[in-house]
Amino acid sequence: MRYLFLKPPVLDRFVYAPFHHSLGKHVRRWGIACLLLIASAVQFQAHFGFGLNASPSLPQRLFLIHKGELPQRGDYAAFRWPGGGPYPAGVTFVKIVAGMAGDTVARADHDFFVNGTYVGQAKIVSREGVPLEPGPTGVLPAGRYYVRAPHPDSLDSRYRLTGWVSEEQIIGRAYALF
Repeated sequence: MRYLFLKPPVLDRFVYAPFHHSLGKHVRRWGIACLLLIASAVQFQAHFGFGLNASPSLPQRLFLIHKGELPQRGDYAAFRWPGGGPYPAGVTFVKIVAGMAGDTVARADHDFFVNGTYVGQAKIVSREGVPLEPGPTGVLPAGRYYVRAPHPDSLDSRYRLTGWVSEEQIIGRAYALF
């Protein structure tokens, strides 16, 4: 009566050694695969990460970030926002490196130049009507970057709020995904 709905051959599958042997083989095979997958994920996380650009200043929003790799001129740089303005401290910004240590940043009226190359025009007020102060000018010291984006409303090194990005703020070199 106990086995009214289950026939003995069904129960026998779970009792005999063939089931235990195939289960052990399955656990060994997929257990090793799972351990390799976890080790690969830990290794990836140690060197790479994904970041969403906090501002809409670039056409791409999702970036693969190579942590610790310092960007060169023309590369995307992911950095931590120091705080202030419309964004809280610690959000990820991605901009294009336009100037590096030793480069000269100059301003003529509201136009900014790096080594004589035009990089953008600073606005007097933001879209919200908040007054904006122009960013610093002069020779970029060691460990500082001038960052920019092509969008006219980009909050980049043209403004004192962002200023020159320090090497300590840099997360790494970014690669646009989407």
